[in-house]
Amino acid sequence: MTIKHNQQIQHNHFRKDWQRRVRTHFDQPGRKSRRRNARLTKIAAVAPRPVDKLRPVVRCPSIKYNRRVRAGRGFSLAELKEANIPRKLAPTIGISVDPRRANLSVESLTANVARLKAYRARLILFPRRPGQHKTLDSSKEDVEAHAAAAKEGKIVLKAATLLPIVNIAREEAVGEVARSEMGEGEKGAYRRLRDARSDARLVGIREKRAKAKAEEANAAKK
Repeated sequence: MTIKHNQQIQHNHFRKDWQRRVRTHFDQPGRKSRRRNARLTKIAAVAPRPVDKLRPVVRCPSIKYNRRVRAGRGFSLAELKEANIPRKLAPTIGISVDPRRANLSVESLTANVARLKAYRARLILFPRRPGQHKTLDSSKEDVEAHAAAAKEGKIVLKAATLLPIVNIAREEAVGEVARSEMGEGEKGAYRRLRDARSDARLVGIREKRAKAKAEEANAAKK
């Protein structure tokens, strides 16, 4: 039954004990304090490592949002191979890995490989045991410099802060191309596309006409 006017509500069920089911959030200030203390505890526990992992730059899905970039789940195996980082070593040095992800463009592969190389150049690997340096460990000077910077509070706690993901503005992304800036091969591009489409569509008809014309010419000679 549809109601068209300002009439009585049919079959109203408003006698439930709804006051007992209302949820309040008076503990919000306490939760805020606990979250902050948990973050500080995690920073102290994983130090001198960053609290997060390095993530790739990916495009948002759908036509509506694909002009934006965001942080992805993990780097693909092709990107790790291009950056000369073994896939089993990557998670141990703060790099997230997603073996299911595939690169569908050269641009994304190039950007994420450059991101990996920039992270690897800034990375300082401490030896697991004091005095026992391995091949991938950083030099003693780098370790001492990092320790001095940590005392002064000049170290980066997040990989996202070190290598942020920034979206370019729409004014910078979209621009106009003047006719004087166009190359010689781009003049009349629309006309050439239409001509090529017409030639491909009429190729059978033109061959048939040429064949008929040649047969008429042969018949006339006889």
